[in-house]
Amino acid sequence: MTSFRLIFLLLMVTITTPTWSHEVRPGYLELTEETAGQFAVLWKIPARGNAILALEAVLPESCQQMSPKFIEDLPGARLQRWQVDCSPEGLNGKTVTIAGLQTTLVDVLVRVALQEGTTYSYLLKPESPSITIGNETEGSIPVSGYLTLGIEHILLGIDHLLFVLALLLIVRGVWLLVKTVTSFTIAHSITLGLATVGVLNVPIAPVEAAIALSIVFVGAEIIRARRGQSSLTLRHPWVAAFGFGLLHGLGFASALSQVGLPANEIPLALLLFNVGVEIGQLMFIAAVLVVLAVVRQLKIRWPMWIQPVPAYAIGSIAAFWFIGRVVAFF
Repeated sequence: MTSFRLIFLLLMVTITTPTWSHEVRPGYLELTEETAGQFAVLWKIPARGNAILALEAVLPESCQQMSPKFIEDLPGARLQRWQVDCSPEGLNGKTVTIAGLQTTLVDVLVRVALQEGTTYSYLLKPESPSITIGNETEGSIPVSGYLTLGIEHILLGIDHLLFVLALLLIVRGVWLLVKTVTSFTIAHSITLGLATVGVLNVPIAPVEAAIALSIVFVGAEIIRARRGQSSLTLRHPWVAAFGFGLLHGLGFASALSQVGLPANEIPLALLLFNVGVEIGQLMFIAAVLVVLAVVRQLKIRWPMWIQPVPAYAIGSIAAFWFIGRVVAFF
């Protein structure tokens, strides 16, 4: 079938893409003023596989370290915590730099919470690794910026896209595709919202492992469909999409929690992030369908052995992620 051949090509692109799954998330630097001029620092350094990126948070020279750094290695990142004394000037008007960012392809989210209640959020990129605290135009994240962050997150989240790709292999018919995608959207919107406002609090490591396992499951359903067998997922794919969508929503919530939401505009920022996720998801689906239509017009003859490759490739990649994420627990 032509669709299987197309997916084979897409999977080859995925396999050769350096950004695997959520292997490199944005870095996250949080500075919280606990008493006048004294800040608690949280610095989350992203990793590529098991290698921690060579990034360093460089604070103003007026900030003196008050405590040793507590270091904790997490799946896909290293977490550092310490306290600094920046009195009497504080951080307003001071420059924070992420050294080494220029040599990477990742972004760093910076969030500064002052004791008076003011919060600043910035997005540092390789071409602009420094920010002046209090400058609300240079690198700052407006509420509308959460729309862009949502789009970027889904398009860089290869595991989420691989799950959607697997659904496209199972679903037959436009109406059923619409129902399935809508079901997935509603489900992950529910858990994204509940987790973001604190109703749900699930550790991200097991969630990431379960997301990988969900892709393995859908990959097995593709094999079942090719063999002419039936199952609840194949008859009603929107049911499976809803169930696994709840799980994937927790993964989206993890990314949003790293960004930080403006306290006075949480509903709007959350809505825009979720809309961004949906736009990115629809962009991906549209791209797959367009390429599929083009390939059908070309009428290329493919060898028969390619047909089962997409299902096994999807399952194998997801199984690899699952094992790696479970091993990272220990």
